[in-house]
Amino acid sequence: MHYRYIFLALVASSVLLACTNQTAGDAAASQNREIELNKRTFDKLAPKRIYFGHMSVGNNIMEGVQDILRDNQNTGLTVLETETIPVDRTGLFTHSPIGDNWHPLKKIDNFAEKINDGIGGKADIAFFKFCYIDMMADQDAEKVFETYKGAMENLKQQFPETAFVHVTVPLTVVQTGWKVPIKRLIGRTPGGYLDNINRNRYNKMLHAAYAGKEPIFDLADVEATTPQGAKTTFELEGQTYSSLYPDYASDGRHLNEQGRRHVAEKLLLFLGDVE
Repeated sequence: MHYRYIFLALVASSVLLACTNQTAGDAAASQNREIELNKRTFDKLAPKRIYFGHMSVGNNIMEGVQDILRDNQNTGLTVLETETIPVDRTGLFTHSPIGDNWHPLKKIDNFAEKINDGIGGKADIAFFKFCYIDMMADQDAEKVFETYKGAMENLKQQFPETAFVHVTVPLTVVQTGWKVPIKRLIGRTPGGYLDNINRNRYNKMLHAAYAGKEPIFDLADVEATTPQGAKTTFELEGQTYSSLYPDYASDGRHLNEQGRRHVAEKLLLFLGDVE
């Protein structure tokens, strides 16, 4: 019995460390109201032509954009799945699939191809995002970022009329529950930790290179932020990392209806301010 109580005490104390932390107290959360899109936001988007290259999580985000447009009539914004930017229309949010999942370098190349094949100079804003699956624990984040950085420098020089937006890598939900403290006790890493750590590493490089200089849509931070403004995090070896807020996830990786609307709202607000 004595050992049983010791074990239970260890498990209980480990749960406090392992469970996803939602920092920021109730007072701070109460100050973070849900941002509502309004006519002013759509007026800023109405003159623009936007292109977004993506895969599955991007589909979720665009579904969220469509949700918002259905609830807001006469926005002047139209969503089109296309790789062609009509020069005689404005108020366009165009998007298309890009590259292959698991292969981030191919996505960089494919985005550059699409920009060179007619989007560059016609789109006022252009960007693409990697998928969570492109940045697993064994991916070379530094190599991917250096390749991305070089490609974007070339595109910016070729198409100065287009504003290129940088996007952080999306996150996934990490393992929680009773198995987590047991894994820690036996020296194993809980599920999702190492993959998200590599995504956090890439995102840190992105911020270091572009923050305050060029527009960054911090998708990872949006995914990690609860409706009340708290941050969803986990800890490993004394370091804190961001992860996807579970209530936004349909399967631990992709966005459900609440998550996709939350991200889409933040994205539209962000794009309205991109010059």
